[in-house]
Amino acid sequence: MKQEMTSADVAALVSELGNVDVEGSLIDAKIGKVYQPVPGEIRINLFIFGKGRDNLVIQAGKRAHMSKYLRPSPKLPHAFPMLLRKHITGGRITSVDQYDFDRIIEIGVIRGGIETILVCELFSRGNIVLLDSDRKIILPMNPVTFRGRRVRSGEIYEYPEAQLSPLDVEEAGMADLFASSTSDVVRTIATSYNLGGVLAEEVCLRAGVDKKTAAKDATSDDVKALCKAVKIVFSPIEEHSLKPCIVKKKVNGELEAIDVAPMELEQYSADEKEYFPSFNQALDEFFGKKASEEVIEEVVAKKKEKVDVFERRLRKQQEAIRKFEKDSEKYTAIAEKVYEHYQSIEQVLAVLENARNKGYSWAEIRSILKKAKDDLPAARLIISIDSAEGFVVVDLDGINASINIRKTVPQNAQIYYDRAKKLSKKRDGALRAIEDTKVAMQKREKKVSKRRKAFFKKHWYDRFRWFFSSDGFLVVGGRDADTNEELVKKYMEKRDIVFHTQVPGAPITIIKTEGKDVPETTLEEAARFVVSYSSIWKAGQFSGDCYWIKPEQVSKTPESGEYLRKGSFVIRGERNYYKDVPVGVAVGLELGAETRVIGGPVSAIERSGKYVVELLPGKFNQNDIAKKVYRIYVDELKDPSFVKQVASPDSIARMLPPGESDIKK
Repeated sequence: MKQEMTSADVAALVSELGNVDVEGSLIDAKIGKVYQPVPGEIRINLFIFGKGRDNLVIQAGKRAHMSKYLRPSPKLPHAFPMLLRKHITGGRITSVDQYDFDRIIEIGVIRGGIETILVCELFSRGNIVLLDSDRKIILPMNPVTFRGRRVRSGEIYEYPEAQLSPLDVEEAGMADLFASSTSDVVRTIATSYNLGGVLAEEVCLRAGVDKKTAAKDATSDDVKALCKAVKIVFSPIEEHSLKPCIVKKKVNGELEAIDVAPMELEQYSADEKEYFPSFNQALDEFFGKKASEEVIEEVVAKKKEKVDVFERRLRKQQEAIRKFEKDSEKYTAIAEKVYEHYQSIEQVLAVLENARNKGYSWAEIRSILKKAKDDLPAARLIISIDSAEGFVVVDLDGINASINIRKTVPQNAQIYYDRAKKLSKKRDGALRAIEDTKVAMQKREKKVSKRRKAFFKKHWYDRFRWFFSSDGFLVVGGRDADTNEELVKKYMEKRDIVFHTQVPGAPITIIKTEGKDVPETTLEEAARFVVSYSSIWKAGQFSGDCYWIKPEQVSKTPESGEYLRKGSFVIRGERNYYKDVPVGVAVGLELGAETRVIGGPVSAIERSGKYVVELLPGKFNQNDIAKKVYRIYVDELKDPSFVKQVASPDSIARMLPPGESDIKK
């Protein structure tokens, strides 16, 4: 399901809200009060001429649109909306623009002859920033410092590094881009032209170019077709001929909204759609409605935490049993079909092996089999071939079976029998677990369990990123430029070991040795830590390079004529490299002399923590992942009050890497 707006969505929305000739335009709307119902989101009450009162909702990093689905206002107003009220309440909107086809909306406001600009950043973690007429920052929602970019009061607002715009696509530029790319076509145009995955796939589909083609292997005809397809895909936005819709698909048997788009996309041609008179309304129905449902779910969840932990567990166990039984029957049926079609499958495997022995490529084999379906019975069974994984999917009387081409027919059948047997064992285990749950429910009725107590201590390293290695060494890293600076100047000692990555955007990380020899396990954990909490994770990569040095190699003195920003240092002398270090982070609970949430390399957290949750780069922002982990802890410990004290979503979020993540299953 779509999580945030794309650059194309922003362009379509701005074409409606910023166009005085379009119904629903915000030009000349009068600004009322500003609210902040939840962190990262504001709601601006507006009076629109000819329409009356309405509300503009802006959620940093995700969405912006007029909305009828409103979260309740907080009982006590936050500081940010109160300061916004001081500057823009009573003002009128003079413009709504998009910056350079990026996920940035700028809303011009004038009040009493004074002009201000409200900048809405809908990318990454996002931000909402108020500027004066000279583009000096009056107030940011989240004061942050990036490499070469400071979003803080009094600073001149600087845009993030610009990307190529699909509206300016040219064949020569795309050809140069492909020539230097190390990825495939779809990823190259998705990232370089700020398209996002869905629209990049749409461009490839309309161009008739295989999206998995290596970009450097794309022909001039491919480039020409892709450029033409880009113009076709984005023509509705340029020509103001939108056809907004929400795309729906069946998920677990139920029809669910999975995307919202300002125009029809060919990849969704077979899916059900709901059309809207404006893209703004479509966005509200997709994002706004979902947000309001989340509020209801949170209220219900809080009640359930108090009254029916065991009932929910019992229901999940019963659902699991039904699934185990269904899947076990399915795998048994497939295994029996494999034996029933023994000779036919053997012919399929023989044909594939013979073709590979003759030197045919998989592409050639697929082409030959497609042409030979009328003459070769074995070819008619084949649905698809996964050459990378070594599987062929065959149709066995309407049942699809995935056959490992490196195994015999009996071995393939045994795989499915083993799966069915494994699921049967899981079913038996679930039945025993149900009995345990019922006993626990009975005990709960008889006595009230003793509440856990939380024990907290204050440490100097709490304001940094930190973990204790498997060998007991404290490893500390900066969170931003300010803490990088403080860590080096105030806490780094000559006997320590310093880590940093090859790429910018990483925390200065220090192993506090206390004069002891540092084992290789701690060095490896520190390497994984510095890579995982760097821009490598934020970019969605799964490995990176780093190095360690001695403290005396770290200097704040630049070369002649150079300038060092806060949090930056000069590294001199030999570096000790760790190459291709895999990212990997875990979050756990320390429930000993101290009760606290801890985060860092998996091996270190597993040593000292309980209820360990592993993470990897993914698609959910820090707040969403923190809430998911919090729910896991509530379900595991059955004590919401204790979990909230020890591992609230905010404290969990502080232990997470920058950027977006997923929970490793």
